[in-house]
Amino acid sequence: MTKQTDTQMSDSTWNNFKSAAKDAYADGKGETVQSQNGQTIIFTLPEQIGCLADALVMFKNRNVNLTHIESRISKTERGSFEFYVNVEENETAPKDISLLLEDLKKFAKNVTYDHEEALWFPSKISDLDRLSNRVLSNASELDTDHPGYSDPNYRARRKELAALAMEYKHGEPLPKIKYTQEEINTWDTVLSAVLKLHPTHACKEFLKIFPSCGYKLGTIPQFDEMSNFLKVRTGFTLRPVAGLLSARDFLCGLAFRVFFATPYVRHSKTPMWTPEPDVVREFIGHVPLLADPVFAQFVQELGLLSLGAPEEWIKRISRIYWFTLEFGMIHQNGNLKAYGASLLASFGELQHCISDKPIHHSFEPEKTSQTSYPIEEYQPQYFVFESFAKATKKVKQWATAIPKPQSIRYNAFTEGIETLEDKERIMNLIREMKCDMDRVEDAIQKVH
Repeated sequence: MTKQTDTQMSDSTWNNFKSAAKDAYADGKGETVQSQNGQTIIFTLPEQIGCLADALVMFKNRNVNLTHIESRISKTERGSFEFYVNVEENETAPKDISLLLEDLKKFAKNVTYDHEEALWFPSKISDLDRLSNRVLSNASELDTDHPGYSDPNYRARRKELAALAMEYKHGEPLPKIKYTQEEINTWDTVLSAVLKLHPTHACKEFLKIFPSCGYKLGTIPQFDEMSNFLKVRTGFTLRPVAGLLSARDFLCGLAFRVFFATPYVRHSKTPMWTPEPDVVREFIGHVPLLADPVFAQFVQELGLLSLGAPEEWIKRISRIYWFTLEFGMIHQNGNLKAYGASLLASFGELQHCISDKPIHHSFEPEKTSQTSYPIEEYQPQYFVFESFAKATKKVKQWATAIPKPQSIRYNAFTEGIETLEDKERIMNLIREMKCDMDRVEDAIQKVH
């Protein structure tokens, strides 16, 4: 074990030290945004002779090396001290630390492995398997005010479809779903209604792509159909998910051009409204514009920005997602048009959004990222793009303030995330970019 120091800290120093020392814990997979202080553990011990020494023996027995230790008088446990310990990372750290934590919990109070797991992010597309089952709510946990809460058949159906999504792994064939006539009727109701408004309310990119989606009354498309439709156009694919994911986990998928989509259908009692995402909104609202190359780049950019970002920035990025992919609007030919999925798949809010009732702001990432929003009512305000390309540029400029120690890129050939942390990787990127620029130059010369 390395030499330790034992000092007491003020509240401000304690908080600053914790903040600076947080690290990622990735089970040996994915990428991490590293701090200089390794992984950290916090625990509370009574003020008794020998207590700390006994705890340190546990570290030694589990082959966990300390790099630093701090202490302060506990404000929650009278007559006790809180210890904040940095530990060294090594190949066996996850297993050793897990065993150490079990030992400490039998001996100390308030034992926490104080790491910022959220700073872990996938390095390859198959790593998304780790995220897809971390749903915040699922079929068996409908709120009491949910339209399907008192319908046992609906709850059973939700559970069935959730199981299909939970079992799916990257590389497997997407599940085939035999939708019921009741579900198809709900799809028909929504599709029939919004089709009446799309020609006058939807943006031109959506109107151009929508007919190619092949949507029709009487049938709900299969996931593999729509995923393949996107793959050949922008490289996006769909992945079934059992319910809502955290903002960070959902955004991670976008970085790989993977869109987590729910396979279930809203309750037939309220076909024109749903308190959560469903396959109707995913297909009618999201899929068409994910097939647009410029918009797809904007969407992936949000995902890439989230990788390794601190939690406060995840909240800000998720707000931009809300006011763009879900409730986004754009100026085209002097008129307000909708491109957000929650607008394009909602007859009522599609009418509301271009009326004079809500406030329409010009899209500025900083203001948008600081704006809160209601979830179960029409939006009182919207943020309006000049164009998708200009919005992407604005977001990239805004994102330069996100504190990250490394630059990252998505490699479409390997379907993986690369951290540009050494000269060799940067030079490889330059060579790839030069090849692309040579092709562009050649193409320009051939255009007459």
